[in-house]
Amino acid sequence: MARNNYATFYALLKSMPGASKEDLVLQWTNGRTASLKEMSEREYSLMIRQLRQQVENLEEKKKARSAVLKQFQLYGIDTTDWDAVDRFCCTPRIAGKPFRYLTIPELKTLRVKMLSIRNKVELKDYEQRRAALGAEMTKGQLPN
Repeated sequence: MARNNYATFYALLKSMPGASKEDLVLQWTNGRTASLKEMSEREYSLMIRQLRQQVENLEEKKKARSAVLKQFQLYGIDTTDWDAVDRFCCTPRIAGKPFRYLTIPELKTLRVKMLSIRNKVELKDYEQRRAALGAEMTKGQLPN
């Protein structure tokens, strides 16, 4: 790897909101330096590896959050109102805590739970429509 090419670092830094170059370099050099050029090869490669994992986790969390919010929308929750989303999530049977504090496994579990809830509601609606249609079709007939 050419050490004078820091494109990977800056690409990762760009996708990490709130992080600064100096803070990251100081953290990975234990306060020795704030310069990328003064980092050892080992420090730099370890930092890049860890930053990639963090960015991948951020992307995975973003996908999981989007999937849950989609299920919330389909269920009828206004996802533009974060208070409504948090109120729904804080319900003990749903998640028991605000949406922003849910971990990736909790988000995946919540998505499955919402799919189950929606399927149950849709099945109930289907059965009610079917019963109403059956009653309408047999209206006026004598029982057997």
